[in-house]
Amino acid sequence: MFTKAFRRLLSNKTFSLLNILGLATGITCSALIFLWVEDEVTYNNHFTHKNQLYSVLENQTYNGVTSTFWSTPGPLSPAVQSSVPGIQNTARMTWADKQNFSYNNNPIYQRGAYVDPAFLSMFSLTFLKGNPAAALTQPNSLVVTREMATTIFGNTEDAMGKSVKVNNSELFTVTAVVENQPYNSSVRFQWLLPFAAYEKNNPWVKTWGNNGLQTFIQLAPGANTNAVNKQLTQLIRTSEPESKDEAFVFPMSQWRLYSYFNNGKPAGGRIKDVRLFAGIAWVILFIACINFMNLSTARSEKRAREVGVRKVIGAQKLRLILQFGGESMFMSFLSVVLSIGLIYLFLPAFNSLVQKHLSLSLIQPVHLAGLLSIGLICGIVAGSYPALYLSSFKPIQVLKGFRDRQNSSASWFRKGLVVFQFSISIILIICTTIVYRQVEHTRNRQLGFDKENLIYAKLEKNVQEHFSVVRDELVRSGVVTDAALCNQNMLEVGSNGAGFEWQGKDPSVNPLVSLIATGPHLLNTMGFQLESGRDFYTDAKADSASVIINRRLANMMGKEGQVGHYIKRAKEQYLITGIVNDFLYNDMYSKPAPLIMFCMPQLTEVLMIRLKPSDNLISAVGKVETIIKKYQPEYPFEYNFTDQSFNTMFFNEQFTGKLASLFAALAILISCLGLFGLSAFSAEQRKKEIGIRKVLGATVSNVTALLSKEFMALVLVSSIIAFPVAWWLMHNWLQNYEYRISISWWIFLLAGITAMLIALITISFQSIRAAISNPVKSLRNT
Repeated sequence: MFTKAFRRLLSNKTFSLLNILGLATGITCSALIFLWVEDEVTYNNHFTHKNQLYSVLENQTYNGVTSTFWSTPGPLSPAVQSSVPGIQNTARMTWADKQNFSYNNNPIYQRGAYVDPAFLSMFSLTFLKGNPAAALTQPNSLVVTREMATTIFGNTEDAMGKSVKVNNSELFTVTAVVENQPYNSSVRFQWLLPFAAYEKNNPWVKTWGNNGLQTFIQLAPGANTNAVNKQLTQLIRTSEPESKDEAFVFPMSQWRLYSYFNNGKPAGGRIKDVRLFAGIAWVILFIACINFMNLSTARSEKRAREVGVRKVIGAQKLRLILQFGGESMFMSFLSVVLSIGLIYLFLPAFNSLVQKHLSLSLIQPVHLAGLLSIGLICGIVAGSYPALYLSSFKPIQVLKGFRDRQNSSASWFRKGLVVFQFSISIILIICTTIVYRQVEHTRNRQLGFDKENLIYAKLEKNVQEHFSVVRDELVRSGVVTDAALCNQNMLEVGSNGAGFEWQGKDPSVNPLVSLIATGPHLLNTMGFQLESGRDFYTDAKADSASVIINRRLANMMGKEGQVGHYIKRAKEQYLITGIVNDFLYNDMYSKPAPLIMFCMPQLTEVLMIRLKPSDNLISAVGKVETIIKKYQPEYPFEYNFTDQSFNTMFFNEQFTGKLASLFAALAILISCLGLFGLSAFSAEQRKKEIGIRKVLGATVSNVTALLSKEFMALVLVSSIIAFPVAWWLMHNWLQNYEYRISISWWIFLLAGITAMLIALITISFQSIRAAISNPVKSLRNT
């Protein structure tokens, strides 16, 4: 069977090549998407206790809106361990973004976390060196990954027992080396330090009123999560009588894909992207199969006589179906073989696009089985219709002269497949355009500050303590306009608080307020507009009880939201000395939240620097680095441009848009191959009609228009089907964003015209070829 299939393949090289390339392209695209899907759905699968591990989350309600937080009070973990049945283990974690580690005067910044000792066993870390039971029991213990050990010490063997200076102050001793966490892990770190060390320097973690830690629990098999949730909530409300917060456990199996909450209720998450692209993968595969069907049936007349002769000499229909089906299966698996090479060829570029480390391994059973299954499915789906169609020919008709015009059902089926192909392509064009416009609309939104020529860098204590001198030197350098201190990157304000009061405040009003610790010069450095009042004094101590608020909070406070009035929290009272314009941070698609700036430079960790506009910003940064290194020579100068960080905030939308545009282009390419096949089929079936028309005086343009209008009508029908579907999809997608575009009519018109032009170009080749053919040959009875 396969020998005949191979000979048949060689006898029709052009169409065989188109068939194999079209199917291989579809398989390659689908396989790449499935690799991405596999990576997403297997997140955290390497953890032995995945099905028993949970993170404690809290629902907190402010002004009638419930927000869900992954942070919990510090005392919750030890209290839970001793009072809530069904819990096997608990551990606290707090991330520390890039701490300085120095060994032999070679400093590096590494990201890690402070954790309780139980974390090591709960998360089943793989130990290369050290004792898991004792690795974090001492306050000066340090656990490092293989990567960090190799970076600092050259290898893992020399790491054990070595002392490393952390943040140029305390010494910690390496007590264990663990394997690197895989890239699809929710807890990727380079180092772990005892939580006791963090607690010693941050006594606030011992109080119930401050949420700043993650609490993990390991439930016993069969534990009732609803009962645990009730006891967690009761424990928090008992410890904080005024609290109305609700605590609940959130399983590790949902951390990656179901991490979104809306008003305290689960609202999906990345699972939407997974389902979207998995659906696109199957659609592209189906489009490729449709293309295969149309190209196969386009060559039907070439095989009509073969079928007729074989039936006359006794061939059964089932045998013919098996033969044609076998040929399709053979070509399908040839396509799989070709697609494997294409996957390896394009995987690096795909990894760069999706920012992952995906790989294809043919010795991995799931990958090999997946490719073979795709080949089998494509062979069956793509080959079933041609096999049934070819085997149904009646020998008398085909031996007299094959005609298929009477077979209207087959004709409509093929046309329906083309309509489906182009409908999907048009939908993808529209969706890609709207995603792109939404991202650009938000990126061009007024932020409330100038993000250009603005850098931020992690600062150390010496720069903080001598900031006025450092700032003066930076300004005198000629490359800096201004500089200021703050406690975080201004695009990501992570500190929040509630319980603020003011005179005449409605008791039902309880906003969640963003909090910024800063000092003087931040307004000028960031480019904020001071609507009234003043900036903080250069002498920060003079403003230790002063605050600057944004317009959103001022409006919320009503007549009390003015310069010279007070805002209170617990026993502390702060004088409002300035009101700044609203500016965006965290979520670029929402309205700015109420915000308070405190004059507390002693709590700052970030240096914001406004550079003068220049064609050589790298040279300017070099001068800044020279100045900063004078005050912190033992630390590397690590900085980021704010505009670049701003662009990364749109990664999900840009990722969706890029993938959608890529697969839209590929879907169009495969659809065009299918249209090429159908136009070839039509030209083949109508060649005698074309010959007669040419004899009667029809021109090339007349024949081309005759053959093209039928297919242009199919594309028009595709547009009519695609428009409402695309509108519904994108209308629902845009509802996820408070700040969004409106869907313009011209996007649909543009997509329809684009599809028409692409289809016209595709059809023209076969139409012109048929139009210029010799009518004498076409009128000959073949």
